[in-house]
Amino acid sequence: MTPLNPSSDLNLQVTQRAFDQITVLEKTEGMLRVRVDGGGCSGLQYNFSFEKEPGHEDIVFSLGEVKIISDETSLNFLNGSMIDYTEDMMSAAFVIKNPNAVASCGCGNSFSII
Repeated sequence: MTPLNPSSDLNLQVTQRAFDQITVLEKTEGMLRVRVDGGGCSGLQYNFSFEKEPGHEDIVFSLGEVKIISDETSLNFLNGSMIDYTEDMMSAAFVIKNPNAVASCGCGNSFSII
């Protein structure tokens, strides 16, 4: 696990697997955006996308050449989380391991916080 921005008050980490995958995808897709949206079985859900440029209100985290962007509202839900990347025979995806989540659905994409 590697902290994305050790000087930040926000504690957000990325695993080596996720770092490697972001490095590959960033070359063609742009920066990884991590967002928390309302919805899903448990009330909130993670959303991952790639963008060429951050928005004017985005916060950009750098780890070497890798950049991850998010918005301030989403970051309030992500503090202390770890971004990972998983692959199995059925899928490959970025996942969030969030210690703030008190409940989640079976697929792991939806969660709730008290």
